[in-house]
Formats: sequence, C-alpha cells, structure tokens
Amino acid sequence: MNIVIFGANGTTGRLAAEQAGAAGHAVTAVTRRPEDFPVRGPRLRVLEADVLDPAAVERAVAGQDAVISTLGVPYGRRPVTVYSVGIRHITRAMAEHGVRRVVGVTSTVLFGTAAPGEGLLFRKVLEPSVVRFMGRTVYDDMRRMEEILRETDLDWTVIRPGGLFDNDSVSDYQVGRERLPGRYTARADLAHELLRQAVEDRHARDFIDVRTTQNTPSFLDLIRNEAFGGKGGRSGDTKERVHG
Repeated sequence: MNIVIFGANGTTGRLAAEQAGAAGHAVTAVTRRPEDFPVRGPRLRVLEADVLDPAAVERAVAGQDAVISTLGVPYGRRPVTVYSVGIRHITRAMAEHGVRRVVGVTSTVLFGTAAPGEGLLFRKVLEPSVVRFMGRTVYDDMRRMEEILRETDLDWTVIRPGGLFDNDSVSDYQVGRERLPGRYTARADLAHELLRQAVEDRHARDFIDVRTTQNTPSFLDLIRNEAFGGKGGRSGDTKERVHG
C-alpha cells in the first residue's frame, strides 16, 4: 500500500514509518523538518510539509491508499488547533483525491468513562487534574478533531491510547472498543495498531483503545516526562504529549 504519515517526526510517527517500511509498504513521511527525520528505507519518501498548509497536505495525500495521523502537541495554556485544523485539511484532501482510509490518535480520556479498576484517588483527583488543567486545551481540540471525522463519509478510525511511553518492541497489547483497564500504551504498540488498522481496514467509523500491560511506567514518570522531556509536536517535530 501507499501510506502517508502526518506527524512522522514524532516518536510514534517514526515507529509507524519504520514498521510500515519493514512490512513492504511505500511510505510518505510528512514533517516540517525533513533534515531531522532519522528513518531511511528503499520505499520511504520524506516530504517537507506543514499540516496547517492545505495545499501542502493535498500534495502529500495525492496517490495514497491510506492516511495515518500521529499529530501531537504538548500540554500548555495556549489554545490548540493543530488536531482540528490538521484533520480538516487532511480529510478535504482525501475527498479531493478519492482516498477513503484514515487512522488518527486522540486519548483514552475521550471515552468519557471512569478508568476501569482504578482507585478513587486516580479517578477523582489525578486524572481529572490532568484533563481539566494540564491538558485542557489539547483535549478540547482532540474533541473537535473527532467531531470533524464523524461528519465525513470517510472510513476513519480513531485510536484512543493511554499514557504513552517508550518500549523496545511491540508487545502482546490489548485492543478494545471501550476503555480498557490500565493506564499506559507503548508507542511501539500504538504504531503497530495504527498500521494494522490502516492496512486491514478494521473498525471503520469507530473508536478503539490500545493498552500495554507489560513493563509499564508509573503515573509520576509520565507526568515528569510531560513536564521536562519527550519528543513530538505539531507535525511531530517538537515535544510529544502524553495521551492518557
């Protein structure tokens, strides 16, 4: 397949590009900084483009069979529009070029249900604090992104992972159409499921959770990483946010 990845220079985007290339797909990796993109391969094309530029997005989508969006921005106080504006440009370009399959990423908190199996402190204090204060502008725009997808007639799937962390390889992760127990999703697992959804056309017009159960970090580790480190960004070029 011909697959274009927006946000390709974030950690998840890079893993998706690597995995797609290893599986034999032709990959177009979209990034604002192609000189910083570390992945190489015989069927990999690195394209300089900004998801906020509709003409550049249209050029990237032309000739593709499926679109993967791993766009991400860090928590902050400023209003966020990258998710909604980016997906609007992507879906318009898809309609223009007859591309029907798109898979994107938001967050497990958008299921709107309490975290299964969690104690009162996490459910009533820790997670609500992240959603309502640290990540409010990010989650607001994720909701707008999901609504834009709902309004299209495309074959979309949204993956809502938990808190993202790095792992060396793909694990025996869990997938469900409801919020799953556990707090964490390894980026390698998320990238694997993004690619699987794009290629196999699973769960069209649906939301799914991906949850890692092995070698997971602590909640404080994730918050510390969000506050002081990490990689990702508007097109996956600066700091990648925690999804759960």
